[in-house]
Amino acid sequence: MPSVVGLLEQHELAARCRVDGLREEADRIQAELVVAELEWQEWVIARRRVDAVPAPDGGDTDGTEVGPDPQAAGARSAPRDAVKPKSMVPVWREGLARSVLSADYQRILQALADRARLHQGPLTCQEMAAVFGMDVVPARVEALRSKAKRLVARGWLAEPAPGLFTPAAGVSGPGGGS
Repeated sequence: MPSVVGLLEQHELAARCRVDGLREEADRIQAELVVAELEWQEWVIARRRVDAVPAPDGGDTDGTEVGPDPQAAGARSAPRDAVKPKSMVPVWREGLARSVLSADYQRILQALADRARLHQGPLTCQEMAAVFGMDVVPARVEALRSKAKRLVARGWLAEPAPGLFTPAAGVSGPGGGS
């Protein structure tokens, strides 16, 4: 008959092997995530570089926006007032696409547009941080609040109650225009 201590050691060894296996799998997935994020960032940079290339007609691209395939018939060039990362948020106007905003601002607009589309109501900055997978700590929440307030001031978002954010009237659709 096996001893109780021997059985406990067997269970402990099995549990440790499972933990080691899961750690290895988590490390592998984390490494894949890093590679995927780097590839994604490279595509974002490539798109921004293409957006910065002046149009062949002398660079007058006023009022046009980037299409998904620049080679496709009817594709349009980047808007002249396209905003680069870490720059000012333009005042929203009819027909202005979300693509003029930096990725962080686009992400906020997309999250709120998705909520509005699903009739789930406004979001707080703490909820946004959780939705984005961020640590819900004061520094992250305040950074989001600053961005959301800037979007409110420029007409992209509305703040129906203090700290609650929704897309502004007229700002809808996948491109953020009307």
